[in-house]
Amino acid sequence: MKFLIPALAAVTAFAAQAGNNATPEQAELKAECAQSYSDTSSITTPVAANEYQFVYSAGKYKGEAKPGKLLACTSQQYAAYLDNKADPAKVMTAYPTAAGRPTTKKKANPARL
Repeated sequence: MKFLIPALAAVTAFAAQAGNNATPEQAELKAECAQSYSDTSSITTPVAANEYQFVYSAGKYKGEAKPGKLLACTSQQYAAYLDNKADPAKVMTAYPTAAGRPTTKKKANPARL
């Protein structure tokens, strides 16, 4: 029993680290993506203290717009940013094997027998 609690704590810590596996290069690309979409996610008019502005992208809730704070890109925006706007050298540094890299292309369905 005395080994059970430390073992569970170790498994929980490992799972928490595995869930957040973004590298600094990937975080930088996500920040650049948010900056590139700043014209659609930032507030241009002043708001009162009790006023909220919600941002939607393609009918899906993206977040609350706050002055001086950029909203994160949606997964579709991030994939499109990596395909079209991002520096290919930075993308290859962040995703050297392309494993786990978001893509806008549809995966082919295997042939059914």
